[in-house]
Amino acid sequence: MADYVGPTTEQLQDLLLENSGFADFLLGLTTISASLLGSPDPMLCAITVEREASPATVASSSDTARRLDEKQYIFDDGPCLTALRSHRTDLIKDLSSDDDWRGYANRIAGEGVRSVLAVPIESEEASPAALNCYALTLGVFDEATVAAVEAHAVSISKTLRLALRLHVHTNVSEGLQSALHSRAVVDAAVSLIMVQNLCSRQQAMDLLHVAAINNNSRIRDIATGILRGTASVEPPSATDPTTTNGDGSSPRI
Repeated sequence: MADYVGPTTEQLQDLLLENSGFADFLLGLTTISASLLGSPDPMLCAITVEREASPATVASSSDTARRLDEKQYIFDDGPCLTALRSHRTDLIKDLSSDDDWRGYANRIAGEGVRSVLAVPIESEEASPAALNCYALTLGVFDEATVAAVEAHAVSISKTLRLALRLHVHTNVSEGLQSALHSRAVVDAAVSLIMVQNLCSRQQAMDLLHVAAINNNSRIRDIATGILRGTASVEPPSATDPTTTNGDGSSPRI
């Protein structure tokens, strides 16, 4: 992984201020996480927060990531819960040969995941949290990538703590349907871009990011426009590698 560049303070503040629901805020946070950490190798991300001693994945970058987390909750065991409760990074380099997590590997067989990395996020004492990353190929979580994910967890921890305090009385399921709808819109637009441009999912996400930057809009708004036929994306020229704002930040989710 190239040198890690985390989300800007302004990005995280915007994310907190512009999302009224806790689930919607975390959806944006996982989208940013997957986008920043999943290059050049795709990575599925989920954030788990434990409230009232009950863990729940309140946001994930894909349905697969959500299912992978939830299978741990059924048995109350897994790398994600270990990281959350023990406050330490847990890495499974190869699920097929790791004896410590044989049971978990059997439970998620068929999902196509080869490696798992779970990193604790410093949070409120009563609401421990963890960032869970899943790779579909081996070798993704090398030393540099593990360090990048740990650095990312640190960079988002303060904003997560603020969100928990703002939504202290909010049930984690409130607003979840709205959040899932937003993600579904983005996913549908990405799929359409992939078909129209014959490109990979990551390339389609990059095109969506560039379109959001060029129109000074949120990604979900551009995605809605694409599905309605009122917006489009253009493949970048060979001389225009722009994928960030002029100040080096990413577009708003």
